[in-house]
Amino acid sequence: MELLVPLVSAFRYEGDDLNMTLAKSEAKILHEKISDKAYSDEELIRILTTRSKAQLNATLNHYNNHFGNAVNKDLKTDPEDEYLKLLRATIKCLTCPEKYFEKVLRLAINRLGTDEGALTRVVATRAEVDMHRIKEEYQRRNSVPLDRAVAGDTSGDYEKMLLALIGHGDA
Repeated sequence: MELLVPLVSAFRYEGDDLNMTLAKSEAKILHEKISDKAYSDEELIRILTTRSKAQLNATLNHYNNHFGNAVNKDLKTDPEDEYLKLLRATIKCLTCPEKYFEKVLRLAINRLGTDEGALTRVVATRAEVDMHRIKEEYQRRNSVPLDRAVAGDTSGDYEKMLLALIGHGDA
């Protein structure tokens, strides 16, 4: 809860302006909090929930360059910890949403029995946002077009609805 509420309620500037001094200082804060295993510290949460995508990317790039690891690698100290999984997913979703959603789609399709809830949720919520980039990432990662993967795993009106939202054939 200490991460989710600020994520959905905090004001986030969405412009491209960067402050490299801020990126350096906040990368240091992130490193300190992660090193101390203070994963729910209010400073760490403030940085993740209020910074623009551009500013957050600058901070995470500085973190990686200065401390030698990507933030998400440093957050894998306990791969089964649900809160750390949430932190990693949050960072991935904020910084490269197409990679995050490609993974959700891949896991929904490439399993015994389609995860229709996850498949429908991603396609319906991203159709008018960044589906083109998600399709490109899916093709790059899986060597199969997303519409073909969906068509091979679904049928009937459900398949037609998903393909219409995905934009069948325009990858």
